Amino acid sequence: MSNEDVDLAEVLGTQESAWLEFKRTPKREGKRGDAIANAVCAMANDLCGRGGGDILVGVDDKGMPVDDVDVSDQALLQLTEIRDTGLILDRPSLTVTRVVYRGKSVVRLHVAASENPPVRFDGVIWVRPGPTTRKSNREDERVLTERRRAKDLPFDTRPLQLAHINDLDLDVFRQSYLPSMVAPDIIEENGRPVELQLSSLHLLTPDPAGTPTTLGMLTVGLDPTSHVPGAYVQFVRYQGIDLDAPIADEQELRQNLVGLSARLEPLLRSNLRTRLVEEGFRETPRPDYPLEALRELCMNALMHRNYETSYAPTRIVWFDDRIEITNPGGPFGQVRDDNFDRVTDYRNPSLAAALKGLGYVNRFGRGIGRVRKALEDNGNPPAEFQVDDSSWVVVIRRAV
Repeated sequence: MSNEDVDLAEVLGTQESAWLEFKRTPKREGKRGDAIANAVCAMANDLCGRGGGDILVGVDDKGMPVDDVDVSDQALLQLTEIRDTGLILDRPSLTVTRVVYRGKSVVRLHVAASENPPVRFDGVIWVRPGPTTRKSNREDERVLTERRRAKDLPFDTRPLQLAHINDLDLDVFRQSYLPSMVAPDIIEENGRPVELQLSSLHLLTPDPAGTPTTLGMLTVGLDPTSHVPGAYVQFVRYQGIDLDAPIADEQELRQNLVGLSARLEPLLRSNLRTRLVEEGFRETPRPDYPLEALRELCMNALMHRNYETSYAPTRIVWFDDRIEITNPGGPFGQVRDDNFDRVTDYRNPSLAAALKGLGYVNRFGRGIGRVRKALEDNGNPPAEFQVDDSSWVVVIRRAV
């Protein structure tokens, strides 16, 4: 029996609760910002421990369906976009369907409880302690953080047993990382100690000892490779088209991701060469590679690589006719070598969320499409992907 054959009033009830919210229209903006996204975030945080919750769009505050709700495919698609904008971190599991409620068609957003709370929308943690959505307080945040600790975590949020909070660069955390991940008014309002701030962002375990996680070491560690040996980038520039050519430049970038990104972009820029291309009566400068595509490929390599069982670095090898970017770790989860350009999964989900929050990647699941378009617009051949069980190689060739 499909969703459209069951009247959900019999299943979900007719009153708002900590796991059920009504919205009259799919209009997302309101007095408190994006009301539907706030509610999605709150359901994912699942403060009451019900396993998630539901938002019914097209139902008024009294639990009665309205007549003018848009239940078209386009309306469902727009609501589904909430999941993929990258503003809700970590990204929730969300399904949007057309259902029957009290005899009329409405839209149901079903949100699964996050395996890795607390979840934030635009830097703010939202919860539902009852039939209202509100910003979390310190105790709510502590409950969510402790809940995360009790679960089997992905490698990027597991503790590094030999690490200490002194191995983290707290200046980088306060000045660069925290303002990118948490709304400024929330930082000012809460006044949380740094240990709780680190723990809330999955950079430190929530126990009294406060052990840095892999994510903490990668993003703000003083020396990430001291605890995660493969956490660096090897850059090699050859004066030729094969490995026998003379080496023009060779560097190892061993900083945390905040420092690495600041160093990587000027390094890439310095190796680009620009030519003039005639377009009508004008000559337009055009680089041999689009920087946007290089940046996207490099940051995606860092995001998806296998940090757990490989000590190999992410490699950027620059020849006269092409660039090869290699990262350890084959397809993960539901991703295969025949669907990687259409399907997204995350070996390092919290690292992906951090890179999105820091602005190093844009929208989830759009990287390959952005790379293809940037290459096409710049006149480069399409990217070539070589995927096996243990590594990814992306080859982009110089524009001619």
